[in-house]
Amino acid sequence: MSAGLATVTGVTIVRDDKNWTWVLEQPCPECGFDAARIDISRLGDLVRQNAASWPELLAAPDATRRPSESRWSALEYACHVRDVFRVFDERLRLMLEADDPDFANWDQDVTAIDERYDLQDPATVADELLAAAAACAARFDMVTPDDYTRTGNRSDGSRFTVESFGRYFIHDPIHHLDDVVVGNRLLRS
Repeated sequence: MSAGLATVTGVTIVRDDKNWTWVLEQPCPECGFDAARIDISRLGDLVRQNAASWPELLAAPDATRRPSESRWSALEYACHVRDVFRVFDERLRLMLEADDPDFANWDQDVTAIDERYDLQDPATVADELLAAAAACAARFDMVTPDDYTRTGNRSDGSRFTVESFGRYFIHDPIHHLDDVVVGNRLLRS
């Protein structure tokens, strides 16, 4: 996370301004994710597997508590992951249906504040996350090897193929599940 802070209505967000596309080139030192080891044909299964872990985390009594000022609660991470599933499902749809589409900009930090991730209902978020994951997984299940080279462009100039997009995308929910596991250790120590 970067050092920039944004505070709105009492919610502090540590702005994340990293360009995480580097995870396509090297393993993530924080969560151990290695994009080179991802079988693109199993992305739907990986999405469903990740999503299955969140309801239990959101049912925990401390799901709304931040382990530190700079680390989100399980609830806030789950809201973000739910929205990642939604945004990337739409982007994948565009890549499969249009030639070389440009993706609308999505500022995840603004979304976290505007949508008040910290005040959402954990049970509702669990249901929404599972639904968003199911839709995203189903779309990845439809991807064929002929689709792997289709392209799309992020607003910052990053260009993806369906294959690199899928590998880049799946890091986010995996990484944030790890963030919550680490955060829970901090809360319970």
